[in-house]
Amino acid sequence: MRKLAGVSISWADSYVGQLRAIAGDRTLMFVGARAVVRDNAGRILLIQRADNGRWAMPAGAMELGESIADCAVREVREETGLRALRVSAFALYTGPDRTHTNMYGHTYQIFTTAFRVEEWDGDLARITDETTDAAFFDRGHLPGPLSASVPETLADLDVFEQTNRLILK
Repeated sequence: MRKLAGVSISWADSYVGQLRAIAGDRTLMFVGARAVVRDNAGRILLIQRADNGRWAMPAGAMELGESIADCAVREVREETGLRALRVSAFALYTGPDRTHTNMYGHTYQIFTTAFRVEEWDGDLARITDETTDAAFFDRGHLPGPLSASVPETLADLDVFEQTNRLILK
């Protein structure tokens, strides 16, 4: 279940779910957000996804009626229970090389905006409708299996923080 403006919606009722029902097996554009949340010790928050067991950053698809920043804030809340108070974009991942077929056989060309969560509050929910665990990890000791997006996103965040230039891929 997803929550948009406080209302729970199923995947089938989500924008991407509705498009998939109409488009069938066609490749769809998938617009989404990914969030890097760090604690005061600089550890990275990862969630263990319920659908594939991989450790990843909070992320998901943008819904109609929200901005990409609102999407990042919502995904953090849905998948961790934390409230992202301030976010800033640092990377855009686009292009045909970002085409992916998921475990359900659905193919998407993914356009993802990565956000740094600069301020947050709340208590971490380790288990949600979309996760089986969540925790903060030292960068040198990340759990497995790890989503391929995690190392790339962290490396791009490092470059952004050194150059203050938006990463475009």
